[in-house]
Amino acid sequence: MTRGMTRKDFLKSLGVGVSALMCTSQGFGFAATEGEREKSVAGEIFKNDGPSSPWKWSIEGFHYTSDGKNVRCQVCPNRCYLSPGDRSVCRSKVNIGGKLYSLAYGNPCSVHLDPIEKKPLNHFYPSTSIFSIATTGCNFRCLNCQNWEISQKKPEEVHFEELFPPDVVKEAMHTRSPSIGYTYSEAITYYEYMYDTAKLAKQAGLKNVLVSNGYINEGPLLQLTKVLDAANINLKSFDEQIYESLNGGSLQPVLNTLRTLHREGVWLEVTTLAVPTYVEDPEMIKRMCGWILKELGADYPLHFLRFFPQYKLTRLPPTPVATLELLRDLALREGIRYVYLGNVPNHQGSHTFCHHCGRILIERKGYLLSQYNMEHGKCKFCHTSIPGRWT
Repeated sequence: MTRGMTRKDFLKSLGVGVSALMCTSQGFGFAATEGEREKSVAGEIFKNDGPSSPWKWSIEGFHYTSDGKNVRCQVCPNRCYLSPGDRSVCRSKVNIGGKLYSLAYGNPCSVHLDPIEKKPLNHFYPSTSIFSIATTGCNFRCLNCQNWEISQKKPEEVHFEELFPPDVVKEAMHTRSPSIGYTYSEAITYYEYMYDTAKLAKQAGLKNVLVSNGYINEGPLLQLTKVLDAANINLKSFDEQIYESLNGGSLQPVLNTLRTLHREGVWLEVTTLAVPTYVEDPEMIKRMCGWILKELGADYPLHFLRFFPQYKLTRLPPTPVATLELLRDLALREGIRYVYLGNVPNHQGSHTFCHHCGRILIERKGYLLSQYNMEHGKCKFCHTSIPGRWT
């Protein structure tokens, strides 16, 4: 890279800054024109420099196949098929010289210190902080996206920091955060950056938290679970047609992810955004709860979040609080022990109650805890063990 040249200018000079998508296994996307193809020098510039510089800002993809010219990404179910110079659906991967490269490595556009409850995780070391990072990109196209300013952008289209995996771990330890969160946009799109960071974090004694839509293939997910401690998966609905029309994805791969995380012992919490006219049907939620109980059990928390008009769904009203209360009551009656409401300040649905005696265990005011009635992971009143990861 020329001295003094910004990364954005560098990417443009290589011809990989254009929006060029090839068809995926689901049959959608756009083909690149000849003018959008790679420059021949790109394959050399993007190479890792070896031991003297192990954390270069772009890295070869971890999961893909190649015929020497065209590549197919294998990280998520989109399985993007890319000719030279083409971008993936998530906008973060590119074919350069018959190899797949991630352009989201070491360049987070969001770096924050959050309360763990913001993820949301209510049964994973409550009241601790979590060092949170995100790059651009997403493998979905949700009409109701809450972070579309970064999730629907290319890495070079936003302001970013250069923060490579060792630096992320160093910064997290400097803030005394026990956990690192991969969040905000879609962490699966920066899989290589997340995995390398999580591996170093694990070695340093930190916890790793995935906040995701769960749209990932089993092989990459199994590799990730070796360094993962907790996940919040956004189960966006329990209907294939809604997944296609609202999110641009499909349901089954997300259900597979939930099963895998459960089987591999990763602490799991599930979030569903109650979008009016899309995700508020009691019968659908009842089917969803039945699947959770059968496949995952009763102990993982389920969060229903209130929708606010965003992105391409500004025509819809916010979710009525009464609708959220109805869904919460339904899930509790079905047998899920811990059901929470989000985006509704100071509602009792944000508190944790013992599933045995019904007493309040954790009272929350926003992200602050005003009561904590637990000892050694048990209810202080009836001594019932409470599922979760506790300090």
